[in-house]
Amino acid sequence: MTKALIIGGGIAGAVTAMALRRAGMTPVIHEAYATGADDIGAFLTIMRNGMNALEAVDAHQPVIDAGFPATNVEYLDGSGTRIHLNPMRSGARTLKRSALYRVLHDEVTRRGIPLHHGKRLASASIVDGRVHAEFDDGTSADGDLLVGADGIHSATRSIIDPSAPAPRFTGLTIAYGYTRTTSFPLSADAYRMISGSRAFFGYTTAPDGETWWFSRAPELDLATANRQSYVDLLADDDTPAAQIVRSTDDLFITNAYDVPETRLWHNDSMVLVGDAAHAASPAAGQGASMALEDSVILAQCLRDITPTPAAFERYTTIRRARVERLVAESAALGSGANRGAATPPKAEDRHWLYDHEIDWSEPVG
Repeated sequence: MTKALIIGGGIAGAVTAMALRRAGMTPVIHEAYATGADDIGAFLTIMRNGMNALEAVDAHQPVIDAGFPATNVEYLDGSGTRIHLNPMRSGARTLKRSALYRVLHDEVTRRGIPLHHGKRLASASIVDGRVHAEFDDGTSADGDLLVGADGIHSATRSIIDPSAPAPRFTGLTIAYGYTRTTSFPLSADAYRMISGSRAFFGYTTAPDGETWWFSRAPELDLATANRQSYVDLLADDDTPAAQIVRSTDDLFITNAYDVPETRLWHNDSMVLVGDAAHAASPAAGQGASMALEDSVILAQCLRDITPTPAAFERYTTIRRARVERLVAESAALGSGANRGAATPPKAEDRHWLYDHEIDWSEPVG
């Protein structure tokens, strides 16, 4: 039975392992972090297309149970005036990244897939026709193929192509926070997206009454950026954004990067999925969903096509145009929103994103 070394135990790594197991392979996950819950402060939405990918490998129910839905996306300008309303595609779920990792790891364990923590990839090579991976704790592992699901700063990407460009800074600094204050209009059934004069802001309210928010601002110095930095950027707008930030005790601030194009997604024995191949700016909210699509389609290609290099090539052909379009549109959307000039995407223009479906039983051939 084909043994697959999965490098990275995040969203892409966990679901790739489940999909490969369903395709009849033996996956083993090697996760660099002690718990796998890096970026613990952030939250995300798995869009309809991402939930469809999870359903293809019967992994959707734990995510449904751990998250909550939103029915609409309401766009406001800096004066608080609604400029557009998009219905959400049914099935999307919002949840904290740490909760998503937890339920996916629980599902990996339930399916009997080995998950080893503290295994940061140091090098990988081909020895006697098999992949030999070495980790920085001095241990090693051998397999028939290796899947790099190790995120935007992927070590696997550099091994496949030592000349691969580094991730590109998008010029945006992102903050996430949570508050239980109720003195502003809550948004229990929608995301409110506010294109402010100096920063973009979005929020939604979870079923337990806690409001989850994020803000995208032009580059800030991470050494000094804090809650007041975002209050100052949002205070001139006639919206609840500054009040929401002001009411938040702890917020999480990070710079946003993307990977607009990766020349080589694979060699004969190693392949990339998710952010390791095509990280997008968070503006379109599709990073996790695209990674989930990758995971399932890669497994289908390996199930249906031999030899392995041909399966990798078919997977790349299927995925490249779609994900690179998403990365480009997300970069443009993020840039426009932070000039206070964003044009909200219309629902009818996003069919190509949200209505993508995967049928596990359909051959990829």
